[in-house]
Amino acid sequence: MAVSDHVDLNGFMEGVKKRNPYQPEFVQAVQEVAEDIFEFMEDKEEYHSQQILRRIAEPDRVVSFRVCWEDDAGNIRVQRGWRVQNNNAIGPYKGGIRFHPSVNESVLKFLAFEQTFKNALTGLPMGGGKGGSNFNPKGKSVREIMRFCQSFMTELYRHIGADVDVPAGDIGVGAREIGFMFGQYKRITNNFTGVLTGKGLEWGGSLIRTEATGYGAVYFLAEMLATKGEDLAGKTAVISGSGNVATHAAEKIVQLGGKVLTLSDSGGFIHDPDGITQEKIDWVKSHKTHRRGRIEDYVAAFPKATFHAGKTPWGVPCDVALPCATQNELLGEDAKTLIANGCRAVSEGANMPTDLDGVHAFKAAKILYAPGKASNAGGVAVSGLEMSQNSERRSWKEEELQQMLKDIMSGIHQSCIRYGDQGGGYIDYVKGANIAGFKKVADAMLAFGVV
Repeated sequence: MAVSDHVDLNGFMEGVKKRNPYQPEFVQAVQEVAEDIFEFMEDKEEYHSQQILRRIAEPDRVVSFRVCWEDDAGNIRVQRGWRVQNNNAIGPYKGGIRFHPSVNESVLKFLAFEQTFKNALTGLPMGGGKGGSNFNPKGKSVREIMRFCQSFMTELYRHIGADVDVPAGDIGVGAREIGFMFGQYKRITNNFTGVLTGKGLEWGGSLIRTEATGYGAVYFLAEMLATKGEDLAGKTAVISGSGNVATHAAEKIVQLGGKVLTLSDSGGFIHDPDGITQEKIDWVKSHKTHRRGRIEDYVAAFPKATFHAGKTPWGVPCDVALPCATQNELLGEDAKTLIANGCRAVSEGANMPTDLDGVHAFKAAKILYAPGKASNAGGVAVSGLEMSQNSERRSWKEEELQQMLKDIMSGIHQSCIRYGDQGGGYIDYVKGANIAGFKKVADAMLAFGVV
């Protein structure tokens, strides 16, 4: 028996921390998964002897590179770019590209690690990866963003491919940025292949990709409520964020008869006690997308709402909550406040938006709580469907894609129940998602031997 066969959870995490100093986000992501996986692996000798979790928690490779570009004033600017290819046991690496000042190696490693399990849950053949840069697109001209994207792709192109690694968009990277990067990829390689997802409909994109993450999070929320014989009609919802995921989650909740009370951005949150209707959601989409405005401007357009600067919306009483902004935005005390105010269900639209204290609080209270790797998998699921459409040189109709998205989210929900049912009517969705995702990846790794 190998010396490290049955190292305990604490010993395993000490090793992770030692190998990844100054990377708190990555360590947190591994801890959250390991807490559930160690119990599952207890009587499974092959996972221990083959060091499966240790191998998944060590990326296949981390590519770091310099990105030089010229701003409109003729100044040479230097940023850093990364691509983290975490695991390709079940398919090509798949995960977004993020442009934001907060991007660093720890953040991208945590996102790629989470993506590995999220992609496995979809049932589609996709491995886990993530990439990005500390470039901040806010305040930049369109031509500056174009030049940066072209320079970024000039390095990235050699590390990706339709059967190797297929990036998508993420924070700071929308259809415009994908277009600039795809154009540069095509220019360098002379290939028109499905190497990026989130493309425009005219050149290989998929219908409903824009809506998929937000809609999927609400579909998953509806599946959870249905286990209690409930639906979203008449429910009040608190949502953080005001970007693509948040606005489409709000849209779907309104369509299903719910009442959305809040949206937010980095400056604070707005609370609209009358409810954020479809008309108001459309205003937010236009204001944030086309005018690059702030959420606080909502109050001028809709005076009955209030803006709360520098705060998150978790103190507003609600039936359901959807954190859709960024990692670690919902802390332990926030989770306790939501629970005390009667919140019955939480569906994460962002990646790891709840810190470990918050996760533990939700689990202890036994409320309906869906981790992002399960509830926000709709976006990457439709990205996977875009890959399939690109391979077949065809496009599916919106009705077909909507049904596929619902079916995929329902399938993820069933997987979570299979491994997370604790009896007594309580489903631990965190445990269910972690185990279901891990098992699929782990079994594929066992089949390949030590590679």
